[in-house]
Amino acid sequence: MFAFIARQPILDGEKDVFAYELLFRDGKGGTYPEPASDKAALITERFNPLGLDDISSHKMSFINFSAETLISRFPTSLDPDRVVVELSENPGQTQGLIQACEHIKQLGYKIALDDPMMLSGQSDILPLLDIVKVDVGKIRAEHVAKRLPQYIDADVKLIAENVETHEAFTECRELGFDLFQGYFFSLPEARIARKLPASKMNLVELMGESSSEKFDLNRINQIIERDAALSYLLLRFINNPTVNKRHKITSLKHALNYMGEVEIKKFIALLSLTHLGDEKPLEIIHMSLVRAKFFDLLAQHRKQQMNPPVGFLVGLFSLLDALLDQDMPGILKQLPLVDEVIDALLGKSNEFNHYMVLVRAFESALWLNVVKQSKALDIDQKQLHGLYNQAIIWGNSVRSTISSYFPRSNTSN
Repeated sequence: MFAFIARQPILDGEKDVFAYELLFRDGKGGTYPEPASDKAALITERFNPLGLDDISSHKMSFINFSAETLISRFPTSLDPDRVVVELSENPGQTQGLIQACEHIKQLGYKIALDDPMMLSGQSDILPLLDIVKVDVGKIRAEHVAKRLPQYIDADVKLIAENVETHEAFTECRELGFDLFQGYFFSLPEARIARKLPASKMNLVELMGESSSEKFDLNRINQIIERDAALSYLLLRFINNPTVNKRHKITSLKHALNYMGEVEIKKFIALLSLTHLGDEKPLEIIHMSLVRAKFFDLLAQHRKQQMNPPVGFLVGLFSLLDALLDQDMPGILKQLPLVDEVIDALLGKSNEFNHYMVLVRAFESALWLNVVKQSKALDIDQKQLHGLYNQAIIWGNSVRSTISSYFPRSNTSN
Protein backbone atom coordinates (compact mmCIF):
# COMPACT_ATOMS: atom_id res chain seq x y z
CA MET A 1 0.00 0.00 0.00
CA PHE A 2 1.37 3.38 -1.01
CA ALA A 3 0.63 6.79 0.46
CA PHE A 4 3.32 9.17 -0.83
CA ILE A 5 3.51 8.73 -4.55
CA ALA A 6 3.23 10.47 -7.91
CA ARG A 7 2.34 9.01 -11.28
CA GLN A 8 3.20 10.07 -14.80
CA PRO A 9 1.37 8.71 -17.85
CA ILE A 10 3.08 6.76 -20.61
CA LEU A 11 1.09 7.05 -23.84
CA ASP A 12 1.00 5.05 -27.05
CA GLY A 13 1.13 6.48 -30.56
CA GLU A 14 -2.60 7.26 -30.43
CA LYS A 15 -2.12 9.21 -27.15
CA ASP A 16 -4.00 6.61 -25.13
CA VAL A 17 -2.56 5.66 -21.74
CA PHE A 18 -0.47 2.48 -21.88
CA ALA A 19 0.87 2.68 -18.32
CA TYR A 20 1.81 4.98 -15.47
CA GLU A 21 5.30 5.36 -14.07
CA LEU A 22 5.11 5.52 -10.29
CA LEU A 23 7.50 7.79 -8.39
CA PHE A 24 7.86 7.28 -4.64
CA ARG A 25 8.61 10.14 -2.30
CA ASP A 26 10.20 7.81 0.24
CA GLY A 27 12.50 6.08 -2.25
CA LYS A 28 15.83 7.49 -3.44
CA GLY A 29 15.36 9.08 -6.85
CA GLY A 30 11.72 7.96 -6.93
CA THR A 31 12.56 4.27 -6.56
CA TYR A 32 10.47 1.71 -4.71
CA PRO A 33 10.99 2.54 -1.02
CA GLU A 34 12.74 0.37 1.51
CA PRO A 35 10.49 -1.65 3.88
CA ALA A 36 8.68 0.78 6.16
CA SER A 37 9.35 1.14 9.86
CA ASP A 38 6.43 0.68 12.24
CA LYS A 39 6.00 4.45 12.46
CA ALA A 40 6.04 4.86 8.68
CA ALA A 41 3.56 2.03 8.30
CA LEU A 42 1.15 3.77 10.70
CA ILE A 43 1.44 7.02 8.74
CA THR A 44 0.78 5.20 5.48
CA GLU A 45 -2.27 3.47 6.88
CA ARG A 46 -3.70 6.69 8.28
CA PHE A 47 -3.33 8.88 5.21
CA ASN A 48 -5.45 7.10 2.66
CA PRO A 49 -3.10 4.46 1.27
CA LEU A 50 -3.45 3.41 -2.35
CA GLY A 51 -3.05 0.05 -3.99
CA LEU A 52 -1.59 -0.31 -7.47
CA ASP A 53 -5.00 -0.49 -9.14
CA ASP A 54 -6.03 2.69 -7.34
CA ILE A 55 -2.99 4.67 -8.37
CA SER A 56 -2.68 3.27 -11.91
CA SER A 57 -6.36 2.99 -12.78
CA HIS A 58 -5.95 -0.68 -13.78
CA LYS A 59 -3.15 0.16 -16.22
CA MET A 60 0.38 -1.22 -16.16
CA SER A 61 2.68 0.29 -13.50
CA PHE A 62 6.34 1.07 -14.21
CA ILE A 63 8.22 0.92 -10.90
CA ASN A 64 11.86 1.92 -10.56
CA PHE A 65 13.97 -0.28 -8.30
CA SER A 66 17.45 0.21 -6.89
CA ALA A 67 20.00 -2.51 -7.53
CA GLU A 68 20.11 -3.39 -3.83
CA THR A 69 16.34 -3.94 -3.68
CA LEU A 70 16.35 -6.09 -6.82
CA ILE A 71 19.18 -8.28 -5.54
CA SER A 72 18.08 -8.81 -1.94
CA ARG A 73 14.58 -7.47 -1.21
CA PHE A 74 12.52 -7.59 -4.38
CA PRO A 75 8.77 -7.59 -3.43
CA THR A 76 7.52 -10.64 -5.33
CA SER A 77 3.99 -9.92 -4.06
CA LEU A 78 3.63 -7.38 -6.89
CA ASP A 79 1.58 -8.74 -9.78
CA PRO A 80 3.84 -9.45 -12.80
CA ASP A 81 0.87 -8.89 -15.12
CA ARG A 82 0.55 -5.33 -13.76
CA VAL A 83 4.12 -4.27 -13.00
CA VAL A 84 7.09 -3.47 -15.24
CA VAL A 85 10.37 -3.56 -13.31
CA GLU A 86 12.43 -0.53 -14.25
CA LEU A 87 16.20 -0.48 -13.68
CA SER A 88 17.68 2.81 -12.61
CA GLU A 89 21.28 1.84 -13.38
CA ASN A 90 23.21 -0.21 -15.92
CA PRO A 91 23.14 -3.87 -14.77
CA GLY A 92 26.61 -4.52 -16.15
CA GLN A 93 28.14 -2.21 -13.55
CA THR A 94 26.66 -3.87 -10.43
CA GLN A 95 27.72 -7.36 -9.40
CA GLY A 96 24.82 -9.79 -9.14
CA LEU A 97 22.27 -7.50 -10.80
CA ILE A 98 22.09 -9.40 -14.08
CA GLN A 99 21.46 -12.65 -12.19
CA ALA A 100 18.74 -10.88 -10.19
CA CYS A 101 17.16 -9.68 -13.45
CA GLU A 102 17.23 -13.21 -14.84
CA HIS A 103 15.38 -14.42 -11.74
CA ILE A 104 12.83 -11.59 -11.94
CA LYS A 105 12.30 -12.34 -15.62
CA GLN A 106 11.63 -16.01 -14.77
CA LEU A 107 8.95 -14.83 -12.31
CA GLY A 108 7.09 -13.30 -15.25
CA TYR A 109 7.96 -9.61 -14.90
CA LYS A 110 8.81 -7.40 -17.86
CA ILE A 111 12.03 -5.41 -17.48
CA ALA A 112 12.68 -1.86 -18.63
CA LEU A 113 16.04 -0.09 -18.60
CA ASP A 114 16.15 3.65 -18.12
CA ASP A 115 19.00 4.42 -20.54
CA PRO A 116 18.96 8.18 -21.17
CA MET A 117 21.74 8.22 -23.76
CA MET A 118 20.81 4.93 -25.49
CA LEU A 119 24.08 3.24 -24.54
CA SER A 120 22.75 -0.18 -23.60
CA GLY A 121 23.78 -2.15 -26.65
CA GLN A 122 25.55 -4.73 -24.49
CA SER A 123 24.80 -8.33 -25.44
CA ASP A 124 24.63 -9.55 -21.82
CA ILE A 125 21.64 -7.43 -20.79
CA LEU A 126 19.82 -6.89 -24.08
CA PRO A 127 18.17 -10.37 -24.16
CA LEU A 128 16.57 -9.65 -20.77
CA LEU A 129 15.05 -6.32 -21.76
CA ASP A 130 11.49 -5.76 -22.91
CA ILE A 131 11.64 -1.97 -22.93
CA VAL A 132 14.28 0.76 -23.10
CA LYS A 133 13.58 4.35 -22.07
CA VAL A 134 15.44 7.13 -23.86
CA ASP A 135 15.64 10.77 -22.76
CA VAL A 136 14.95 12.57 -26.04
CA GLY A 137 15.98 15.86 -24.46
CA LYS A 138 19.57 14.56 -24.20
CA ILE A 139 20.11 12.62 -27.43
CA ARG A 140 20.12 13.69 -31.06
CA ALA A 141 17.68 12.20 -33.56
CA GLU A 142 20.43 10.86 -35.80
CA HIS A 143 21.92 8.91 -32.88
CA VAL A 144 18.51 7.38 -32.17
CA ALA A 145 18.09 6.39 -35.82
CA LYS A 146 21.52 4.71 -35.79
CA ARG A 147 20.74 2.69 -32.66
CA LEU A 148 17.17 1.67 -33.51
CA PRO A 149 17.88 -1.50 -35.58
CA GLN A 150 19.50 -3.42 -32.68
CA TYR A 151 16.42 -2.87 -30.53
CA ILE A 152 13.99 -3.73 -33.30
CA ASP A 153 15.94 -6.93 -33.97
CA ALA A 154 15.79 -7.77 -30.25
CA ASP A 155 12.03 -7.07 -30.12
CA VAL A 156 12.56 -4.32 -27.52
CA LYS A 157 10.03 -1.50 -27.26
CA LEU A 158 11.30 2.06 -26.99
CA ILE A 159 9.88 4.79 -24.75
CA ALA A 160 10.72 8.41 -25.48
CA GLU A 161 11.07 10.25 -22.15
CA ASN A 162 10.68 13.99 -21.56
CA VAL A 163 8.49 14.54 -24.60
CA GLU A 164 7.23 18.03 -23.77
CA THR A 165 5.98 19.40 -27.12
CA HIS A 166 3.71 18.11 -29.86
CA GLU A 167 6.56 18.57 -32.32
CA ALA A 168 8.80 16.31 -30.23
CA PHE A 169 6.03 13.68 -30.08
CA THR A 170 5.63 13.71 -33.87
CA GLU A 171 9.40 13.47 -34.41
CA CYS A 172 9.77 10.58 -31.95
CA ARG A 173 6.88 8.67 -33.45
CA GLU A 174 8.39 9.06 -36.93
CA LEU A 175 11.75 7.85 -35.62
CA GLY A 176 10.12 4.62 -34.47
CA PHE A 177 9.46 5.04 -30.75
CA ASP A 178 6.56 2.93 -29.49
CA LEU A 179 5.61 4.83 -26.32
CA PHE A 180 5.89 8.40 -25.08
CA GLN A 181 6.31 9.94 -21.62
CA GLY A 182 5.90 13.66 -20.97
CA TYR A 183 3.19 16.27 -20.71
CA PHE A 184 3.10 17.24 -24.40
CA PHE A 185 -0.52 16.06 -24.64
CA SER A 186 -1.67 18.60 -22.03
CA LEU A 187 -0.52 21.58 -24.12
CA PRO A 188 -2.43 23.32 -26.94
CA GLU A 189 -1.35 22.04 -30.35
CA ALA A 190 -1.79 25.45 -31.98
CA ARG A 191 -2.73 28.59 -30.09
CA ILE A 192 -5.06 30.30 -32.53
CA ALA A 193 -7.88 32.75 -31.92
CA ARG A 194 -11.21 31.31 -33.03
CA LYS A 195 -14.76 31.10 -31.82
CA LEU A 196 -16.17 28.00 -30.24
CA PRO A 197 -18.27 26.12 -32.80
CA ALA A 198 -22.04 26.51 -32.69
CA SER A 199 -22.34 22.79 -31.89
CA LYS A 200 -20.67 23.45 -28.52
CA MET A 201 -22.90 26.32 -27.39
CA ASN A 202 -25.11 24.02 -25.29
CA LEU A 203 -21.98 23.17 -23.35
CA VAL A 204 -21.04 26.81 -22.94
CA GLU A 205 -24.47 27.51 -21.47
CA LEU A 206 -24.08 24.59 -19.06
CA MET A 207 -20.66 25.84 -17.96
CA GLY A 208 -22.24 29.20 -17.19
CA GLU A 209 -25.01 27.59 -15.16
CA SER A 210 -22.49 25.53 -13.20
CA SER A 211 -20.68 28.68 -12.03
CA SER A 212 -23.79 30.71 -11.28
CA GLU A 213 -24.76 31.45 -7.69
CA LYS A 214 -28.38 30.83 -8.67
CA PHE A 215 -29.71 27.46 -9.77
CA ASP A 216 -32.35 27.38 -12.48
CA LEU A 217 -33.48 23.75 -12.75
CA ASN A 218 -35.84 24.41 -15.65
CA ARG A 219 -33.13 26.23 -17.60
CA ILE A 220 -30.64 23.39 -17.14
CA ASN A 221 -33.27 20.80 -18.08
CA GLN A 222 -33.98 22.70 -21.30
CA ILE A 223 -30.28 22.69 -22.26
CA ILE A 224 -29.74 19.01 -21.48
CA GLU A 225 -32.94 17.87 -23.19
CA ARG A 226 -31.65 19.27 -26.50
CA ASP A 227 -29.00 16.54 -26.59
CA ALA A 228 -29.78 12.91 -25.80
CA ALA A 229 -26.10 12.15 -25.21
CA LEU A 230 -25.95 14.83 -22.51
CA SER A 231 -28.95 13.33 -20.73
CA TYR A 232 -27.45 9.85 -20.91
CA LEU A 233 -24.03 10.91 -19.59
CA LEU A 234 -25.48 13.01 -16.78
CA LEU A 235 -27.39 10.01 -15.44
CA ARG A 236 -24.30 7.81 -15.78
CA PHE A 237 -22.24 10.32 -13.80
CA ILE A 238 -24.82 10.71 -11.08
CA ASN A 239 -25.32 6.95 -10.72
CA ASN A 240 -21.58 6.32 -10.42
CA PRO A 241 -21.00 4.26 -7.23
CA THR A 242 -18.32 6.70 -6.06
CA VAL A 243 -20.97 9.41 -5.88
CA ASN A 244 -24.17 7.54 -5.20
CA LYS A 245 -24.14 4.05 -3.71
CA ARG A 246 -27.75 3.72 -2.63
CA HIS A 247 -30.30 5.38 -4.87
CA LYS A 248 -31.01 4.94 -8.57
CA ILE A 249 -31.30 8.47 -9.95
CA THR A 250 -33.71 8.80 -12.88
CA SER A 251 -33.84 12.55 -13.60
CA LEU A 252 -32.09 15.85 -12.93
CA LYS A 253 -34.88 16.88 -10.56
CA HIS A 254 -34.52 13.61 -8.67
CA ALA A 255 -30.74 14.17 -8.52
CA LEU A 256 -31.20 17.69 -7.18
CA ASN A 257 -33.41 16.42 -4.35
CA TYR A 258 -30.92 13.70 -3.48
CA MET A 259 -27.52 15.37 -4.03
CA GLY A 260 -28.08 19.09 -3.53
CA GLU A 261 -27.38 22.12 -5.65
CA VAL A 262 -23.59 22.34 -5.29
CA GLU A 263 -22.93 18.70 -6.25
CA ILE A 264 -25.22 18.99 -9.27
CA LYS A 265 -23.30 22.08 -10.42
CA LYS A 266 -20.07 20.06 -10.29
CA PHE A 267 -21.52 17.32 -12.45
CA ILE A 268 -22.97 19.76 -14.95
CA ALA A 269 -19.52 21.32 -15.31
CA LEU A 270 -17.98 17.86 -15.66
CA LEU A 271 -20.52 16.96 -18.31
CA SER A 272 -19.67 20.10 -20.25
CA LEU A 273 -15.94 19.46 -20.14
CA THR A 274 -16.31 15.86 -21.29
CA HIS A 275 -18.17 16.95 -24.40
CA LEU A 276 -15.83 19.87 -25.10
CA GLY A 277 -12.86 17.49 -25.02
CA ASP A 278 -14.33 14.64 -27.05
CA GLU A 279 -11.67 14.94 -29.76
CA LYS A 280 -8.72 15.01 -27.37
CA PRO A 281 -6.82 12.27 -25.45
CA LEU A 282 -8.86 10.98 -22.54
CA GLU A 283 -5.87 11.56 -20.25
CA ILE A 284 -6.41 15.34 -20.49
CA ILE A 285 -9.93 14.85 -19.16
CA HIS A 286 -8.54 12.50 -16.50
CA MET A 287 -5.98 15.08 -15.34
CA SER A 288 -8.76 17.70 -15.25
CA LEU A 289 -10.91 15.40 -13.08
CA VAL A 290 -8.13 14.81 -10.55
CA ARG A 291 -7.36 18.53 -10.41
CA ALA A 292 -11.05 19.37 -9.95
CA LYS A 293 -11.46 17.05 -6.98
CA PHE A 294 -8.14 18.05 -5.45
CA PHE A 295 -8.90 21.79 -5.70
CA ASP A 296 -12.38 21.14 -4.32
CA LEU A 297 -10.95 19.30 -1.30
CA LEU A 298 -8.35 22.04 -0.76
CA ALA A 299 -11.02 24.74 -0.96
CA GLN A 300 -13.17 22.90 1.59
CA HIS A 301 -10.20 22.53 3.91
CA ARG A 302 -9.39 26.22 3.52
CA LYS A 303 -13.05 27.14 4.06
CA GLN A 304 -13.37 28.84 0.69
CA GLN A 305 -16.68 29.74 -0.95
CA MET A 306 -18.49 26.56 -2.00
CA ASN A 307 -21.53 27.82 -3.95
CA PRO A 308 -20.73 28.03 -6.75
CA PRO A 309 -17.99 25.40 -6.28
CA VAL A 310 -15.16 27.66 -7.44
CA GLY A 311 -12.31 25.30 -6.47
CA PHE A 312 -13.83 22.40 -8.39
CA LEU A 313 -14.45 24.56 -11.46
CA VAL A 314 -10.94 26.06 -11.50
CA GLY A 315 -9.33 22.62 -11.36
CA LEU A 316 -11.72 21.17 -13.93
CA PHE A 317 -11.18 24.00 -16.43
CA SER A 318 -7.44 24.41 -15.83
CA LEU A 319 -6.56 22.54 -19.06
CA LEU A 320 -9.14 24.20 -21.31
CA ASP A 321 -6.38 25.69 -23.46
CA ALA A 322 -5.13 22.18 -24.30
CA LEU A 323 -8.65 20.84 -24.88
CA LEU A 324 -9.56 23.64 -27.30
CA ASP A 325 -6.12 24.51 -28.75
CA GLN A 326 -6.54 28.16 -27.84
CA ASP A 327 -4.95 30.47 -25.31
CA MET A 328 -6.75 30.75 -22.00
CA PRO A 329 -7.64 34.48 -22.20
CA GLY A 330 -9.29 33.96 -25.59
CA ILE A 331 -11.33 31.01 -24.33
CA LEU A 332 -12.50 32.78 -21.19
CA LYS A 333 -13.85 35.71 -23.18
CA GLN A 334 -16.33 33.26 -24.72
CA LEU A 335 -17.44 31.57 -21.48
CA PRO A 336 -20.02 32.97 -19.04
CA LEU A 337 -18.06 32.05 -15.90
CA VAL A 338 -18.04 34.01 -12.66
CA ASP A 339 -15.16 36.43 -12.05
CA GLU A 340 -13.59 34.28 -9.30
CA VAL A 341 -13.16 31.37 -11.72
CA ILE A 342 -11.89 33.55 -14.56
CA ASP A 343 -9.37 35.36 -12.35
CA ALA A 344 -8.06 32.06 -10.99
CA LEU A 345 -7.65 30.57 -14.48
CA LEU A 346 -5.74 33.69 -15.54
CA GLY A 347 -3.37 33.39 -12.58
CA LYS A 348 -4.78 36.42 -10.75
CA SER A 349 -5.74 34.63 -7.53
CA ASN A 350 -3.02 34.03 -4.93
CA GLU A 351 -5.10 31.27 -3.34
CA PHE A 352 -5.50 29.28 -6.54
CA ASN A 353 -1.96 30.01 -7.72
CA HIS A 354 -0.85 27.97 -4.69
CA TYR A 355 -3.22 25.16 -5.69
CA MET A 356 -1.85 25.16 -9.24
CA VAL A 357 1.79 24.99 -8.14
CA LEU A 358 0.86 22.21 -5.72
CA VAL A 359 -0.98 20.01 -8.21
CA ARG A 360 1.84 20.36 -10.74
CA ALA A 361 4.26 19.33 -8.00
CA PHE A 362 2.24 16.16 -7.40
CA GLU A 363 1.98 15.44 -11.13
CA SER A 364 5.75 15.76 -11.59
CA ALA A 365 6.98 14.43 -8.21
CA LEU A 366 8.50 17.80 -7.27
CA TRP A 367 8.45 17.03 -3.57
CA LEU A 368 10.24 20.21 -2.41
CA ASN A 369 7.42 22.23 -3.96
CA VAL A 370 4.92 20.14 -2.01
CA VAL A 371 6.80 21.08 1.17
CA LYS A 372 6.75 24.79 0.25
CA GLN A 373 3.05 24.82 -0.59
CA SER A 374 2.26 22.89 2.57
CA LYS A 375 3.72 25.77 4.54
CA ALA A 376 2.09 28.44 2.38
CA LEU A 377 -1.36 26.88 2.76
CA ASP A 378 -0.82 25.79 6.37
CA ILE A 379 -1.82 22.20 5.62
CA ASP A 380 0.19 19.23 6.86
CA GLN A 381 2.15 17.53 4.06
CA LYS A 382 0.78 14.11 4.90
CA GLN A 383 -2.72 15.50 4.78
CA LEU A 384 -2.03 17.01 1.34
CA HIS A 385 -0.96 13.56 0.12
CA GLY A 386 -4.18 12.13 1.54
CA LEU A 387 -6.30 14.73 -0.30
CA TYR A 388 -4.47 14.10 -3.56
CA ASN A 389 -4.93 10.35 -3.17
CA GLN A 390 -8.68 10.90 -2.70
CA ALA A 391 -8.69 12.95 -5.89
CA ILE A 392 -6.93 10.18 -7.82
CA ILE A 393 -9.44 7.55 -6.72
CA TRP A 394 -12.37 9.82 -7.58
CA GLY A 395 -10.86 10.71 -10.97
CA ASN A 396 -10.26 7.04 -11.79
CA SER A 397 -13.88 6.20 -10.99
CA VAL A 398 -15.35 8.99 -13.09
CA ARG A 399 -12.93 8.16 -15.92
CA SER A 400 -14.31 4.63 -16.04
CA THR A 401 -17.81 6.10 -16.38
CA ILE A 402 -16.93 8.36 -19.32
CA SER A 403 -14.43 6.13 -21.14
CA SER A 404 -17.10 4.61 -23.38
CA TYR A 405 -17.76 8.13 -24.67
CA PHE A 406 -14.26 8.06 -26.22
CA PRO A 407 -14.57 5.32 -28.86
CA ARG A 408 -10.90 5.32 -29.83
CA SER A 409 -9.90 4.55 -26.25
CA ASN A 410 -12.34 1.75 -25.55
CA THR A 411 -9.80 -1.02 -25.91
CA SER A 412 -7.47 0.49 -23.30
CA ASN A 413 -9.85 1.70 -20.60
